Order: sequence, then C-alpha cells, then structure tokens
Amino acid sequence: MRERVRHMLAKEFIQALRDPRMRAILFVMPVVQLIVFGYAVTTDVKHVATAVYDLDRTVASRELVSRFTGSGYFDVVEYITEEQRVRELLDRGRVSVVLRMNPGFEGDLAAGRIAQLQMLLDGSDSNTASIVASYAARIVAQYSEQVLLERLERQRGRAPDLTRVPLETRAWFNENLESPHFYVPGVVAILVTLITLLLTSMAVVREKEIGTMEQIMVTPIRPVEFILGKTMPFALISFVDVILVTSVGVLWFDLPVRGNPLVLLFSTGLFLMTTLGVGLVISTFSQTQQQAMMGTFFFHMPAMLLSGFMFPIANMPTVVQWLTYLNPLRYFLVIIRGIFLKGVGVSILWPQMLALFVIGVVTLGLASRRFRKTLA
Repeated sequence: MRERVRHMLAKEFIQALRDPRMRAILFVMPVVQLIVFGYAVTTDVKHVATAVYDLDRTVASRELVSRFTGSGYFDVVEYITEEQRVRELLDRGRVSVVLRMNPGFEGDLAAGRIAQLQMLLDGSDSNTASIVASYAARIVAQYSEQVLLERLERQRGRAPDLTRVPLETRAWFNENLESPHFYVPGVVAILVTLITLLLTSMAVVREKEIGTMEQIMVTPIRPVEFILGKTMPFALISFVDVILVTSVGVLWFDLPVRGNPLVLLFSTGLFLMTTLGVGLVISTFSQTQQQAMMGTFFFHMPAMLLSGFMFPIANMPTVVQWLTYLNPLRYFLVIIRGIFLKGVGVSILWPQMLALFVIGVVTLGLASRRFRKTLA
C-alpha cells in the first residue's frame, strides 16, 4: 500500500508543479489576490464626493460645511450655483452627497428657530448611503449642540451646565475597528477554499480526459489509496498557501495573530478535509474539466455568500440560516477570526472543529464510495 500511494503522490506532484504557470497560479496569485482583496473588501466609507448648494452664503453655513470637510469623511468637489446642476451631478455619479442650505439659514439659527438643512444622497448603494447618513447626522448634532450652548451663554452671560450621560465605548479584539482585521482572515479562507476546490475537482476528470483512468482501473490500487494519492498533494500545497497568505496578511496588513498558530494549522487540516472531499465529489460527477470548473463555482459562490463573510448570518431568513449549518466555510471563518483576533483556543472553538470533522468525514466517505464504483 505504501509503495502504491508513494507513486500516486509523486505523479500528482509532478502534474501539479511541472508547469511554471501552474506554480505561479498556486503560489503567486493567492498573494496578489490577498493584497488586492484586502484593500478592496472594506466597509469603511471615507472621502465621499460632496457638492454644496449654499443659497444662504453666510458665516453659519460656511462653518457647517467646514465641519463636514474637516471630519475626513466628506470631500467637497463642487459648489453648485444652479438648481439643475444638483440632478446632473447625482445622475452622472460625480457626487454621492449634495448639501443644500436655503436662504435664511443663519437668521433662523440666530432667532432660535429650526434651520433647515437638506442632504441629498445617492441611494443606489444603500449600505454606503446609510453609513454616510449616520456620519452626517452625527456632525449636524454636534453643530446643533454648539449653537444651543452659544445661544444660552449669550442669554445668561455664562456657559450653562447641562446634565449629560456620557457614553464611553471600548471595542474588544479590534480596538480601532479596522475593516482589514475583519475581512483579511475571511479572504484567506475564501482563497484556500477556491484553490482546493479547483485542484481536486479536476483530479479525476483529468484522468478521464487524457485516457489514464482505464490504466488505473487495471492496477491493484484501492479506492482509499487512490483518494490519498489524489488529496495529499493538494492538501500539502494548500497548507503552504495558508502559511504564505497568512504571513502576507500579518506583515502587510498588520493582522494580529493572538491565538496559537498550531491550532490554526490543525483547524486548517479539518477544513481541508471538507473542501478536498467536496472537490473530489464534484470530480466524480463530472465528465469534463469544464463541467468540474462550473460545478466548483456553483458550490463556491453560495458557500461564500452563506458563510457570514459578506453578510451577517443573523440577518438572513430562518430557512437560509439553517442551510448555513451545512456550509464548512461558516465554521472555518469563526475559527480563523477567533484565532487571529480573539486569541481563543480549542476550549472555545471545539464545536466548529467538530462540525468540520463531521462534514469532512461525510464528504470524503461519499467521494470514496463514488471512487469504488468507478474503479470497480
């Protein structure tokens, strides 16, 4: 058995690594994708293109605009002088926000009346629009509080003592609430999933297309040996990719690793059981490499969307939440973020590890059964 598996391993390593372009895809592209996605996948909203339609043109209106620009969230790109220009800028996507102040803005503030401020938002991106609206509401609230204090001070001759309930917040695990610290571990998991699925889903199909499956059938190799020979090279390559992209994440994005790296490697092994098993199952059902690739993407896209990487699982419908329990990527994201950010270990993450183990055993068992039929 050892000799047969050894020959299978050598064959798979040669096929996977003999092509320089394939080596670049396996070891260079994950690093490039991690760097690109690490910057691209973020929920931080800064430097929002803003236009100002100031019909009051007073000190008060200019001060409010300066508060928006000074926050770092809004960049004024144009001061509008015509009404139709508002629609034109929003339609063309040149700006995402238009601030409008009607005549009498400063007079209303001085007289103690409600001063009207209108903010027009590009709502085509609802998530960004809601974040921008919350930023603007905070800026206007602080400005309104200052105006109220100044008016009371003028009336009473001194600054009044207003009763307040101060709120002090402290974020655990990600003190500065940096998006890369949340998304980069997820990108690592997504890349590893895609690489292992693509490699293994084409493992058996390639044998069928080049005509070597018949040769394998007449050999004394058993299904278990065939599975080991097909999966172990890809598992080792995936481990190298995990170490590589994790090192880039730590060195490039200053990603903290607060947990035990050995627990991360062990959990990665459990996760690879599931992805390699799924890839082999896809490979046994496919007749061509094109079918295998399409099957991989049909699995990978729902797995990514239902993992909690982009959208919180708690916000999904109840039926969809139940479906996510069949998704191995869901458990691995909890593990990898827990190790990177929280520094937790097996005592906390054992339910996710157990789930990965069960899914891995089931998928590899199904793949073995399919191979037994193929090699029978």
